[in-house]
Amino acid sequence: MLILPYSPLWPSQYLQIHNLLTKALGSTHLHIEHIGSTAVPGLAAKPIIDIDIVYAKEAPLSPITDALSTLGYFHNGDQGLPGREVFKRKKPSPGHPVLDHIQHHLYACPEGSPELRRHLLFRDYLRTNEEARDEYARLKTDIASAAEQDRKRYANLKEERARGFVERVLAAAKR
Repeated sequence: MLILPYSPLWPSQYLQIHNLLTKALGSTHLHIEHIGSTAVPGLAAKPIIDIDIVYAKEAPLSPITDALSTLGYFHNGDQGLPGREVFKRKKPSPGHPVLDHIQHHLYACPEGSPELRRHLLFRDYLRTNEEARDEYARLKTDIASAAEQDRKRYANLKEERARGFVERVLAAAKR
């Protein structure tokens, strides 16, 4: 199954990655945020931990890129979303006991960027609004079913079918 019921393991998995990132990054960042569906207690999700490294708006990205490279990450650009830099891991052999065994997406966002604000507003609203959280879970489950549990098809359908829901949640969160 692509979408799984909420797992109480997700926060501890995030913390394992957070601790490794914090050690490697030192003072190059302001803080690290657990974002996405796995950061919302009770929300069904793909079991992939989404993480934003937040850095000062005026700071260069290169110290973060350099620090993350010591953990095997490489910078993969913004992938079409300015204000959200994507990092991926090279797959060394043998793999890292945490970073290569806990599925995660890693981003770096400057403080106050529109993408960071969207991530936090959406997460925080779903954390405090059970009705919206449950509606989002049903929507994601329906999309996964329509995509026949195929990850790529799911991503494409979710972009199309969940856009209106996400915009409604963001509008409600801003009020």
